[in-house]
Amino acid sequence: MAALFAELLFDLVRSLVGSWLRQAAVAVCAWLDTKIHGRAARFVVGGALGLAAYFLIPVFVGLLGF
Repeated sequence: MAALFAELLFDLVRSLVGSWLRQAAVAVCAWLDTKIHGRAARFVVGGALGLAAYFLIPVFVGLLGF
């Protein structure tokens, strides 16, 4: 019973943290969109952020044990 409760609690916390991170990412992207002017600059910044996410997401997933 304790394992079931722990699994449900873990899923709840993971969904809450995931939604908070998603909201934070959308807020940062909306703020960044107003600061960058020009198509080339947006392409460079988007590429840099995508490359950083490509390497950092697996690191965070590994550290959290998902």
